[in-house]
Amino acid sequence: MDARRRTRTLLAGLAVTAVLAGTTGAAAAESAPAPGPTGDGAHALCKRVPKLDRRIDRALKRLDSGVGTRGSVSRLQKRVDNAKEAGHTEIATFLQDRLNHRTSLRTDLEQRKKDLAAVKTWCQANDSGKSTNEKGS
Repeated sequence: MDARRRTRTLLAGLAVTAVLAGTTGAAAAESAPAPGPTGDGAHALCKRVPKLDRRIDRALKRLDSGVGTRGSVSRLQKRVDNAKEAGHTEIATFLQDRLNHRTSLRTDLEQRKKDLAAVKTWCQANDSGKSTNEKGS
């Protein structure tokens, strides 16, 4: 008798869970999608330029630092070399892939720095994006 009661309780719980999950999905499907952006966000971006510039500089400095700095390319290169010396080929391969990504990250950050300099120039010439039409052209 005790096993039947547990089975019924389990089945009732599963049924309640299924009903609740079904109504939540239907309610989410009925809601309207969020409206799209009305402008390009120039003013907000212009406000963030100094902060973004400092952030990119910090990241580039860390990547270009020496072996003693966590996150630097040279430190990761040293770890790859150590893994190869120890004969840990799987570790060396994994770390080499991370090193390749980190090296490409440096290139990406340098490009972003150039792009951000152009944005900064644009912001200075256009009153920090306040005077632009937020609806787009």
